Amino acid sequence: MSFWRTQHGAGIALIVLSALAFAVLDTVTKYVVTLVPVLMLLWFRYAFQALLTLVLRFPVQKQRLFSTPNPRFQTLRGVLLLITSACSFFGLRYLPVGEFTAMVMLSPAAATAMAAWVLKDHVSQRRWLLMAAGLGGVLLVVRPGGQVFSWALLFPVLMVTSYGWFQVLTSRLSGEENPYTTHFYTGLVGAVVMCPIVVIGWDTSALLTYWPWFVVVGFLGTFGHLMLIRAYARASAPVLAPYMYAQIAFATLAGWLVFKHVPDALAWLGIAIIAASGVGNALLSAHEVRKQRRVVVAPA
Repeated sequence: MSFWRTQHGAGIALIVLSALAFAVLDTVTKYVVTLVPVLMLLWFRYAFQALLTLVLRFPVQKQRLFSTPNPRFQTLRGVLLLITSACSFFGLRYLPVGEFTAMVMLSPAAATAMAAWVLKDHVSQRRWLLMAAGLGGVLLVVRPGGQVFSWALLFPVLMVTSYGWFQVLTSRLSGEENPYTTHFYTGLVGAVVMCPIVVIGWDTSALLTYWPWFVVVGFLGTFGHLMLIRAYARASAPVLAPYMYAQIAFATLAGWLVFKHVPDALAWLGIAIIAASGVGNALLSAHEVRKQRRVVVAPA
């Protein structure tokens, strides 16, 4: 049987497809936010996700789509992802796609540190060193005098923080919730929270003129998260995590093709260090999982 027909092969293919979708989403967003109000685009992205998930999953799950034992956590998770998206949409107005994506890919390391603090998870010395290396890579990208050094760096910093907490909460909910139910509530919470806010910047003419771009942004965001869900249904996080960093390569390539932006030499070095740190963390996780399995199997 071909490797790509196995569960692991299918999961890897789906995670790479998800990374491509998110990279294209960021590139499209950077262009579209110059044409339409950001708040409208943000509201439409989540309303589209909630509606599409309802249409696709309600015929399968019926009332079970709305059943959740953790409504407060679902609400908090939705708000955290909304903050993450808002930071992305506003940050991409001012920062290059490749460097922005590289900084944001520090989120798994931030989530690990937060889990160690809140959930009291054990974090090995090797993992702390890898996280420190990743932070060093970010400092090379955002150094004073570099291409991206500006006040807009506040957006990726806040985004890494909110997405890190989002991942910690997702880990807390894993095994207790249907992933499609979580996906639906994520879109619903984002759309509901944005409803009173979007009125401030509502522009009907922009919606009528640029509606295809609204649909593209909504579709890419929903599609990327659905591929992520399907990938994790087929393979474990340690197997998939290294391939998520393909998003940095996709985003950098898209930034060059669309905006003709090329990172400088030190930024390239920083991006490479961030990617290497992330892949190293993922490989270390895979090693720890295999070690735990041997410990469990050995007594038997």
